[in-house]
Amino acid sequence: MFIRRLHYAWIVFAVGFVTLLGAAGFRSAPGVLIEPLGEEFGWSKATVGGAVSVNLLLFGLVGPFAAALMLRYGLRRVVAIALVVISAGALATTRMSSPWQLVLLWGVVVGLGAGCMAAVFAATIATRWFSARRSLVTGCLTAASASGQLVFLPVLSRLAERVGWRWVSVTIALCALAVLPLVLLFLRERPEDLGLRPYGAAEEDPVPAAPVGNPVAVAFTGLRDAWTTGAFWLLVGSFWVCGLSTNGLIQTHFITAAHDHGIDATHAAGLLALIGIFDVIGTIGSGWLSDRHDPRTLLVIYYALRGVSLIVLHPALEAAGLPLAGFMVFYGLDWVATVPPTIALCASTFGRERAPVVFGWVFAGHQLGAAAAAWGAGWIRDTFGSYQPAFALAGVACIAAALAVPAIGRRRGAFVRPRLRQPGAPALAGTDPQG
Repeated sequence: MFIRRLHYAWIVFAVGFVTLLGAAGFRSAPGVLIEPLGEEFGWSKATVGGAVSVNLLLFGLVGPFAAALMLRYGLRRVVAIALVVISAGALATTRMSSPWQLVLLWGVVVGLGAGCMAAVFAATIATRWFSARRSLVTGCLTAASASGQLVFLPVLSRLAERVGWRWVSVTIALCALAVLPLVLLFLRERPEDLGLRPYGAAEEDPVPAAPVGNPVAVAFTGLRDAWTTGAFWLLVGSFWVCGLSTNGLIQTHFITAAHDHGIDATHAAGLLALIGIFDVIGTIGSGWLSDRHDPRTLLVIYYALRGVSLIVLHPALEAAGLPLAGFMVFYGLDWVATVPPTIALCASTFGRERAPVVFGWVFAGHQLGAAAAAWGAGWIRDTFGSYQPAFALAGVACIAAALAVPAIGRRRGAFVRPRLRQPGAPALAGTDPQG
């Protein structure tokens, strides 16, 4: 009886959650591989960081096109192909011997496959299948991806230390393939295909038409429509800072920074996993709050607190012990808490069907920031012998983002704070079903 009454949106959500969790290993590997690749091949931190930058850059830039492909050809087909590409690229890295091969395989191949996953995939599921609880669903899916990346780290780090870094790549490939059957069997494209409305949508809510044009044209049309709005550029700029301060800096370089202070790789990976554990709480909580409060206010709080914590990270590394563990707990709560309010702003501004494509471009800004930090922090460490300047610069950037985000939507098309309603309740006149 329960299964019959369960809206299929929750099955799609569950498949998305497990898929993002199972495929999260490929986002964990760069931080684990910097030291082993340097020891075996003599590659500098900037060299490995450069390949990671390519990966992060393509991971972001392919997002809007991946969203357009999902609109045109379907979630199931695009995600299944992406998982196979990730697996093939990860396995091929076990045979590499030159930096250009690292850039090609880990940077280009895995980067392109990964770009079809994570935030764009989560945004597509949330905006297509849910009207009520949309930000909460976004938070859960984002937590599966982001926390999975960090929770995988102790396992991957132990593999790298005990049996070699190549087994890290093999493990990632197998994890990506393990979730492929779930995608093929249970993932569905749109609720309308099953004769359903999105979860929480009223009967009178309009059904948006799916784009039928060329995916590349759809992606660029979304960019063109958003290009002239100040809200879009503020979202891109703030998310650039988000990527710089998370994936690019902490996730890529924390293990090496900890090693500079006498902390071994396994212990450092365990600390990053602590971020992952508390990120689940922070991101799901952020989704719950984004369904009830102005996302701009939440973004101000998140970026300001993140900036302050980065400025004090270097002293925490020197002190180690409880201060460092405290930083990890605090940073974990704020790790990707910015995603649900950012997607909520995209959905309220650009509409249900266009929101994933526009968010894809916003997410491209996120990965541009991550790429800048992945290479830039490595260069700073090679040049100055310390990561402290990189931490300080990232902290200042976060505080600047906190000062900028209140202007989103203030002049034209001001954001209307979401109002939670129960499934089946009528939408308020003149508002998006999200709020």
